[in-house]
Amino acid sequence: MLMANLIPVAKSVGVNKMVPTISIPYPLGDPATPKEEQYKLRYHRVGVALDALTAEISEPTLFKTKI
Repeated sequence: MLMANLIPVAKSVGVNKMVPTISIPYPLGDPATPKEEQYKLRYHRVGVALDALTAEISEPTLFKTKI
């Protein structure tokens, strides 16, 4: 499982579970936003990643994020 900003690179190296992140320098947040918004964003992304870890898959899968 990989949380990554560059999903095409993750796919090309054979990652089986992928969760998209925000940006390269700040993968789980945006320092230009208020702390409350950052918390929601990070909480959501980590939750998606935890769900990805327990998900049964049969092929490489990109897990969608809502935020």
